[in-house]
Amino acid sequence: MKTADFEIRTDLALEEREGLKEQAKEVSGVSFRKWKGKSEEVQITEVKVLNEAGAKALGKPVGTYLTLEADRLLLPDEDFHSEISDELAAVLKRLAEQALKKPEKEEKEKNDSLKQPRIILVAGLGNQSVTPDSLGPRTVGNLSISQSENGLKAIAPGVMAQTGMETAQILSGIIHEIKPDLVIAIDALAARSIRRLGTTIQLTDTGIHPGSGVGNHRHSLTKETLGVPVLAIGVPTVVGAAAIVYDTVSALLGVLDSQETTKNVGNWIENMDPEDQYILIRELLEPEFGSLYVTPPDIDQRIKQLSFTISEGIHRAVLGAALTDQAGTESF
Repeated sequence: MKTADFEIRTDLALEEREGLKEQAKEVSGVSFRKWKGKSEEVQITEVKVLNEAGAKALGKPVGTYLTLEADRLLLPDEDFHSEISDELAAVLKRLAEQALKKPEKEEKEKNDSLKQPRIILVAGLGNQSVTPDSLGPRTVGNLSISQSENGLKAIAPGVMAQTGMETAQILSGIIHEIKPDLVIAIDALAARSIRRLGTTIQLTDTGIHPGSGVGNHRHSLTKETLGVPVLAIGVPTVVGAAAIVYDTVSALLGVLDSQETTKNVGNWIENMDPEDQYILIRELLEPEFGSLYVTPPDIDQRIKQLSFTISEGIHRAVLGAALTDQAGTESF
């Protein structure tokens, strides 16, 4: 494998930036900031790709990428997941206001732009029959859908293997008929780090590129392709096996280097460029296993919890209330 073929597949803009930082590469056209949420246990980061130079460096389209991280998302703590839904709603409203460009006649109008008479189409992407890929359809299944002319609409368009149609084709037809003001696409993502599986939620105003994190590129869902603003919500549910081995080897080298008797054992690997280390691992793994991706053993429970958390965040952003307040639907 040539160095030019090297690619750490991740859908997270935050991880792309971290990768460039590790390689000590200067990144122009990209801004970064982070802060704590209402809870000290929630970290929010914002990566903004400002121009084409930044887009080329990061491998992401120009736009805003907001990430919520919290280790406690792994726990079945209903109160904490409700806090995350609040954080998610606040970020979603902020991105929607920018995308919809609502005239700021009054402060109330600015804050409640999603509550105006609008049609919001939520698209739950992925294959419901494959647990790590079922976040989108399961989230859509938790939504309280409006049967009036305006309000919240939802569709789980499935995958091409099930329908014979690209997701973009299906959504284009629906958009032509109902003419939504905004599309919110929900999808499972791929991560670079195993610690981010189920603990990270990414929101972006750049739309979504289904399958890109695992090398299965489909037609993009963006404002340019669909004709309406597209926000995307994603949670990483898989990580490449090569990335796990790479992290394990790095940790092992750190341990060896800390012991006097084994201090120089791994020097030949440590002296390699991080990119070359990763390429070596992929060369060893892929002939035997192919492009293998790994998901946690409790992924079903993680998807169930997160699908409720995300659906509640959408309800609070669009409707201003939790689903349990409106319909008495059970939570996880």
